[in-house]
Amino acid sequence: MSEQPGDERPGPYSGLFGAVPDTYGPRPGPPPKQVTIASVISIGLGAMCLLLAVLALTSAGGQISEVLTGSRDNAPVAVAAAMLCAVIYLVPAIYVRKRHAWARYLLIAVAAMGIAGGVLSFPAGLLGLAIHVALLTLMLRQPTKRWFHHR
Repeated sequence: MSEQPGDERPGPYSGLFGAVPDTYGPRPGPPPKQVTIASVISIGLGAMCLLLAVLALTSAGGQISEVLTGSRDNAPVAVAAAMLCAVIYLVPAIYVRKRHAWARYLLIAVAAMGIAGGVLSFPAGLLGLAIHVALLTLMLRQPTKRWFHHR
């Protein structure tokens, strides 16, 4: 009996009923909306830190440096602080969507520090306080926890 082109038989390592076995386990689904929203918030905050760093390099650098460090002559310190702030927001924002648990924990820590800063600078820090409370809430919601713990 001659074999036709569509009559291939499964090889010795084929899965159930000739299907290709899934050797890598279950594939993760898309992140829950809480993770996506938290990532977008964190990217937005990181972008604002980058903008602050760029503005600190302009003629407004003295004023920005005075607000951030207390001295008009510390523009390089203000730029470095703003760049560090951007990294602290942007790196976990990228990796939290890739399901890295350390990024979730880092966002929780950053949100907690943002809440502390908002409380200490109340009422001027009310918007920052609200944003960081939202970020913390999103990272602690049940769908977010389940998505990170079911690898």
